Amino acid sequence: MKDEIISKFQARYGRAPAVVARAPGRIEFIGNHTDYNGGTVLGVPIDRGIWVAVAARADGRRQFCSEARGAIKALPAEDPPAKQRGAGSWMNYPLGVIAALPEFGLRPPAGFDYLALSDLPSGAGLSSSAALELASALAFLALGGQTAPREVVVQLCRRAENHFVGVPCGILDQGVSGFGQKDHLVFIDCRGPTFAAVPLPPAARFWIFNTHMKHALVDGLYAARHRECLEAARLLGVPQLADATPATVETARAKFPPEIFRRAKHVVDEIARVEATVAALRAGDLAAVGHLLTASHRSSQALFENSTPELDFLVDQLAAAPHVYGARLTGGGFGGAVMALTSPAFSEGQAAAVAAAYAAKFGARPDVLRASTGDGAALQ
Repeated sequence: MKDEIISKFQARYGRAPAVVARAPGRIEFIGNHTDYNGGTVLGVPIDRGIWVAVAARADGRRQFCSEARGAIKALPAEDPPAKQRGAGSWMNYPLGVIAALPEFGLRPPAGFDYLALSDLPSGAGLSSSAALELASALAFLALGGQTAPREVVVQLCRRAENHFVGVPCGILDQGVSGFGQKDHLVFIDCRGPTFAAVPLPPAARFWIFNTHMKHALVDGLYAARHRECLEAARLLGVPQLADATPATVETARAKFPPEIFRRAKHVVDEIARVEATVAALRAGDLAAVGHLLTASHRSSQALFENSTPELDFLVDQLAAAPHVYGARLTGGGFGGAVMALTSPAFSEGQAAAVAAAYAAKFGARPDVLRASTGDGAALQ
């Protein structure tokens, strides 16, 4: 991919890039909607991601191009940059990074040529947005001869998505992309945040089944769940739901409207499942890990209500299949993808049979991706 992005940059801009950076996509392993509630979460950095190449310009123009979209878009070097709409909205991720740099005591780049290239499947819930932010941040910093601690880069990129793009995500996506290590999961305690590597047992395999189905109101539903969690914390009298326990939520049940209780119960139970999953991984007990993954999905299905019939069908099929430890939706939900944790014996043929059963029921075949762990964001 490095040779490819250098060649494509040369073709578009007539010169070689000065800096190339890459950041991986991620699988949300377990910890659904816990991150912005101050909880814990586990993510998998994968061996696919976003590549960004940049070179400085002397005329002050900022020129953006994405291989997926083709045309070069030129913007003036104004700070803060203007938010883009329509076909150019993908640029809000690197522009958000530029807008956030001064807030962390770092200089935004002046004029430059920019190219982004991806080998992540689109719409699969693998957080291409965070990978684009991390790769852009590292490239912009290197272009200006600057460095920053990885924790700062991760928080800067989250701020870009929260305050410029306008998505109220937690630190999961940026943290996993930034702190990834091959053959490890990334554990994040979002209250710090603090980051740690958790070894992955050698017998673990990951499969992604992408439905390409998205609820038309997905952005509004995500924001609604965020508000409901804040309301649950307020009713409990705690700063964040991570400061509550399953027992305190159950004791306070009478205070809650029914849907607010369900949201709170999901989050605090999910935080407990994350802790249990870390212990099971360290013990090499993949059967226990799989049970926790499927329990996480059932909680998303019944309590957080961010699953769909398509995702539920895939989890039902996979959980009943040989050589599958467990399965759950991955990402924000309301459509998207299911992750299965399997043994090496789970085959392409079995995956194809699950996809065929899905197609027979829903009339469209899901994409199937076998994913491996990969390293975190880095200059190339």
